[in-house]
Amino acid sequence: MSFLGSYLDRRQALTWAAATAIAASLPLAARAEGKPLRLATLKFGTVNWLLDTIQGEGFDSREGFEIERVELASTQALTVALQAGQCDLTVSDWPWAMRRRIDGEPFRFAPYSAALGALMVGRDSKIATLSDLKGKKLGVAGGPLDKSWLLFRAHAHKEVDGDIAAMVEPVFGAPPLLSEQLRLGRIDAILTFWNFAARLDAEGYRRLIDVAEVMEQLGLTPPPPLVGFVWRDTLLQDSGAQVEGFFRAVAAANETLKTSDAAWDRLKPQMQLSSDAEFLRLRDYFRAGVPGPWGPAELASAQKLYGLLSDLGGAEFVGPNPKFDPALFWSPKV
Repeated sequence: MSFLGSYLDRRQALTWAAATAIAASLPLAARAEGKPLRLATLKFGTVNWLLDTIQGEGFDSREGFEIERVELASTQALTVALQAGQCDLTVSDWPWAMRRRIDGEPFRFAPYSAALGALMVGRDSKIATLSDLKGKKLGVAGGPLDKSWLLFRAHAHKEVDGDIAAMVEPVFGAPPLLSEQLRLGRIDAILTFWNFAARLDAEGYRRLIDVAEVMEQLGLTPPPPLVGFVWRDTLLQDSGAQVEGFFRAVAAANETLKTSDAAWDRLKPQMQLSSDAEFLRLRDYFRAGVPGPWGPAELASAQKLYGLLSDLGGAEFVGPNPKFDPALFWSPKV
């Protein structure tokens, strides 16, 4: 086994044990029409802005459902809670759901955000091109198999004439820790998630390239949304009307946040803001990531992206039996 494979196995084992303990402490979800939809979220995750808008605007009452949030501490805990049946829906990316579906877990996915991360450098940094990263310390949010990192490596290959991962010193870690390392000058650049990129942008840090541009350069047009809600097929069977109503409310809340400044003013207290500039950047980055309808073009791009990630990440990313199953993706009835 490779060092990377051994590292990931140890990490996944520890994560599973910790997250399972959290999930086990939660009461089992009783599913039936009329019961609240139990949604596992990160305590300070940006999806809460969407959920708060649903409730603040009364879209949940209008559509005839209730949301009961289960707040957890890590993305791994969210997916474990879903797999353990401790929630009805959670937030994840569709490549994760695709792998689970291929492995026999009947998950479905619907996007709620097309916001993607970016490569950020200091305002006064001399880094102007990807070639300038050679020999530098590059923070990478997530781990060696993070989707943005794999796509960035593929995009950079021609410009740097090789694998940029071998030309920089990658520093993998959690986004807030990497942001602080960049502020302290301990790393030279950071490939991070969109909300952390927005906060750095507000502080004067410069966006060298974003993941949406990377996708376009790789021929992934339109760039398919990666993040959304994941749930089991049985939820549609047991509570189909609630699920349909929930996603109509999601679309309405996204449209409200895209067009209404008043809706954002209501969210300000929970956004952990340090400046007005940060508020505006977060609002604008979120708005830019509001997805349009999921259609054949997005499905074709998703299939192309899956093939690319299969080649880049190998079995450690997509599993031993990679297969693109279009049935994973679900759209509400209009």
